[in-house]
Amino acid sequence: MYVTYRFRLALAATAASVAIAPLALAQPADGPMEEIIVVGQRQAYRGDVAIKDTPQAIQVLDGELLQDLGITKLEGALELASGIAKQNNFGGLWDSFAVRGFAGDENFPSGFLVNGFNGGRGYGGPRDASNVERIEVLKGPNSALFGRGEPGGTVNIITKKPEFDTKGSVGAAVGSYNTYRVEGDITGPLTESIAVRLNAAYEDAGSFRDTIDSKKLVASPSILMRINDDSSLSYEMEYVDQEVPFDRGIVAVNGKLGAVDRSTFLGEPGDGPTKVDVLGHQLQFQHDFNDDWTVLLGGSQKKTSFEGFSSDAELASGRQPLFTNGQFVSRQRRYRDYDTDHTVLRGEISGAAEVAGMKHNIIIGADWDSFTIDLLQRRFRPPAYTAGAAITANNNAINIFNPVYGNTPTPTATFTNSHEEQKAFGVYFQDQIDLTEQLKLRFGGRYDHFKRDFNNRLLSNSVNNPALRTYKEFSPQAGMVYNVNDQISLYGGYGDGFRPNSGSGVGNSLFEPEKSKSYEVGAKYEDGTVTSTVSLFTMTKTNVLTADPVNVGFSMAVGKARSKGIEFDVNAKLPGAMRLFATYAYTDAEVAQDFLDPNFSLPIKEGDPLINVPKHTANLLLFKDFQVGDGTASVGGGINHVSKRLGETGVNFFLPSYTLVKLQASYEPTEQVKLSVDVNNLFDKTYYASSYARLWVAPGTPRTITGRVSYNF
Repeated sequence: MYVTYRFRLALAATAASVAIAPLALAQPADGPMEEIIVVGQRQAYRGDVAIKDTPQAIQVLDGELLQDLGITKLEGALELASGIAKQNNFGGLWDSFAVRGFAGDENFPSGFLVNGFNGGRGYGGPRDASNVERIEVLKGPNSALFGRGEPGGTVNIITKKPEFDTKGSVGAAVGSYNTYRVEGDITGPLTESIAVRLNAAYEDAGSFRDTIDSKKLVASPSILMRINDDSSLSYEMEYVDQEVPFDRGIVAVNGKLGAVDRSTFLGEPGDGPTKVDVLGHQLQFQHDFNDDWTVLLGGSQKKTSFEGFSSDAELASGRQPLFTNGQFVSRQRRYRDYDTDHTVLRGEISGAAEVAGMKHNIIIGADWDSFTIDLLQRRFRPPAYTAGAAITANNNAINIFNPVYGNTPTPTATFTNSHEEQKAFGVYFQDQIDLTEQLKLRFGGRYDHFKRDFNNRLLSNSVNNPALRTYKEFSPQAGMVYNVNDQISLYGGYGDGFRPNSGSGVGNSLFEPEKSKSYEVGAKYEDGTVTSTVSLFTMTKTNVLTADPVNVGFSMAVGKARSKGIEFDVNAKLPGAMRLFATYAYTDAEVAQDFLDPNFSLPIKEGDPLINVPKHTANLLLFKDFQVGDGTASVGGGINHVSKRLGETGVNFFLPSYTLVKLQASYEPTEQVKLSVDVNNLFDKTYYASSYARLWVAPGTPRTITGRVSYNF
């Protein structure tokens, strides 16, 4: 692989910014700062209600915890959250996860928010964690505020913001498989009213996968302006340049895993990397009318692009010699060129008012959303295969036990060529009423007006092309909280939701949106040293895409799914300078009525499990802090367990359960310097992280050792 001129230029500029930032921030332009100014900006859609008084489960993953564990990707962070399961990650090119069993549209990355703006739409590659202040996992239905989403919950990433106190850090890491990473983060004042922050990371990562190497540069400069005592304006940019080879993983032979070594790459090194580029902007204005009422006005704009070749195992059994000879796997070769453009505008007013002796915590807002998607995909597809026939170059096959690379047929057949415009606006409200000091009632709702304009360029112009469709949905919510005492609260909640389906059916007809209903009850505990939540939930979803039984190759939105379970998490500071972090989730997610798999028309029966969703997941982390001379040290470890789960829809193929052990140790000889080392998958367990089919299985990473050094100032 090579680093482009643009890549080098961006890296040099970022490195220079981090290097000169301490000089630029050391002294404000108009004299030394005599006091530290704190300017806090609220999160949209959240209001000012404490987590303990919110009628839903909310799990917060602090950025310091992620740094202590050496987590650099969103995927790794979400492994710590209860009820979240890995899904097919599109050859390593995006983040995909299910919350409480429901994963959303398999043709797009999973939806997540960045500072309340939708950051998961588009093709921005795996999300880096270098600028994460914290991650909030908001469980249960949130469509009544955020709009179009999954009923299981919403992931909201809160990024690091500029501060008027000069400080920063630089760090470097070296790990197994020739992985190298550097990070820089600095913030401080330029003037008495303007603060900036520069955050960047560069990573050159090898892999246990043969021939695989990736490069990534991310940068997120931001500015915070204190207009006056009551008003502030913030801006944040997101820049991403990634080069990641497309990797569909390994294959199961006769439905059995383990025959092929987890390091074996069955793609084609000659395909080169897939290039991912992102340029995004966020702007927010906040004005506090008084101590109770605040108005937020914001906007975001984000462009993503995704381009490259891949060689993927052919899934159709009639074209796949592996199913009969057990040695050669035929491959499609694809070229993808995807582009998206996403713009959001929003406004919100929130505050508290006393009415009839009761306190009302009110949120009223509106947002407008425009999303444009251009997709071009060409492919070469191997022909039908007859058992016993000779393998030729036209099969584009590779020996799974002794791969010989070099065949790169030209993908000439256009498989996808579409242009889609989605435009939406929504209005929402929420009122949480303190009926008494102990009893609180929440109700609210959101009205969405959503329009799809889908042009399938492969079809001749007709009355159905482009296809136009408008959806109008109201999503209500209600909840109640009862504070037993200062530490314990009980809650219950209900909500409706919807999410538009992508693509089109026969005659280019657009699908009805998925609709959902969700119920949840639970309890929370907080006492200053221990935070814990236990919740029980049940959800149903309709209009899931299924195969059209009459029109082969087309889909219909008529399927149903359901999920129920229990979740528990605790974060505690224990006696003896011990720290505990633990989660457990039981998730029973299944098909709610018979239908046909939309990809291969395989029969799916009521009660069949949903793909990649384990019934049991658990995490346990325990750390001990202590003094070593004049410095401080920490040692700890953890266990992550994932039970077996379905590996291919419509087929009796399951990924086995696994339990991984990790160790971590750090030493800080001074307040500025920190040395750390972590070992993941200590016992070198062979496991499989996720799957789409028996021939697209993502193997888990073997034992890795990573050393880090950081300097804080």
